[in-house]
Amino acid sequence: KNKVWIIDPIDGTTNFLHGIPHFAISVALQIDNELQSALIFDPIKNEIFFAEKNNGAYFNNHRIRVSNKSDIEDCLFSSDQQGLKIIFPNLNIRSSGCSALDMAYVGTGRLDGFFHNKINFWDIAAGILIVQEAGGTINDISKFGSSKIDIRAASSSIYPKMMEKLVNF
Repeated sequence: KNKVWIIDPIDGTTNFLHGIPHFAISVALQIDNELQSALIFDPIKNEIFFAEKNNGAYFNNHRIRVSNKSDIEDCLFSSDQQGLKIIFPNLNIRSSGCSALDMAYVGTGRLDGFFHNKINFWDIAAGILIVQEAGGTINDISKFGSSKIDIRAASSSIYPKMMEKLVNF
């Protein structure tokens, strides 16, 4: 079997270098091109998010699920894209500088969705499995290489509404 470890030793490097305490260590195991295991660790808050394929997603050993919101106006999204408030003035958007934690937060329901264009696989690999195992939806990234990936992640009820808003993004 083809086993590949995907490791981002400091996701949120700019935050880390500037003393902003919002960064994480992200590790995923891919076997035969399929994510099997994932872990995101926030050393500042001592929070561990992890998932195993077909065995669920967890936050500090407690089972997690994506948000159950159904109204997009009540949702909170994250993206690292510039100018989003101009393009999407009615969406409540944050830019945290740490994609791994943003994805983990979608898995816990802290965030309702995450979208980012031209991101690297190592930034989101662990988060993909965490969101999926927490009941969320991820767009098909198979058409992208290991870099310049356009990622979309949200709960199953919010995902189609988010995608409508992002049709020209």
